[in-house]
Amino acid sequence: MADLNGGRYLALLGALGLQRLLELGWSARNLRRRPSGPAASPRTFPLMVLANVALFTVPALTRWGRPRPPRPVRLLAGAGLVAATGLRLWSIASLGSSWNVRGQVPPDLRPVRRGPYRWIRHPNYLAVALEFAAVPLLAGGYLEAVALSAANAAVLWPRIRAEEELLESNPAYREAFAGVPRFMPRRPGRASPGPRGARSPSTRS
Repeated sequence: MADLNGGRYLALLGALGLQRLLELGWSARNLRRRPSGPAASPRTFPLMVLANVALFTVPALTRWGRPRPPRPVRLLAGAGLVAATGLRLWSIASLGSSWNVRGQVPPDLRPVRRGPYRWIRHPNYLAVALEFAAVPLLAGGYLEAVALSAANAAVLWPRIRAEEELLESNPAYREAFAGVPRFMPRRPGRASPGPRGARSPSTRS
């Protein structure tokens, strides 16, 4: 695998940053077209923005002079980033016009149980956690991976709890996601309960 400590790593960070900007545009479009509803922990949103800015700036600033990480680390981090990106895009596509970065839950919520939501409640948050670990590790930023992941967890946990309170207030969501795990799918052979055809949260979970 090519050394990503130079220009290629910066190009990767730029591409991921551009993806974030496109997601913000998609979210804004969705929010304009749907009835507004309460947002999950709105005070944490600026902190989420700061955490994501740090994800793309801190590794870029600290990569200079760092030795190339071992091949197994690069392969693991690369696989994690590919998986995170795929899961993130799959989650957004599954929610369609319901997806938004503000965690707003509309009054006409229709739970979604397609795509990754067939197996877990919060695939997008799982993808974000993978990104926060993989992006710094690709350039050998072990301490950065730990610190950024901890910051992301500290910001996301209140958001997830507030979002689940809003979602659980909807009877259709409670029924559709009864017993469905938050982040890790069940072992094969243990099907998640709930109707398969329902639609999922209108949030970025």
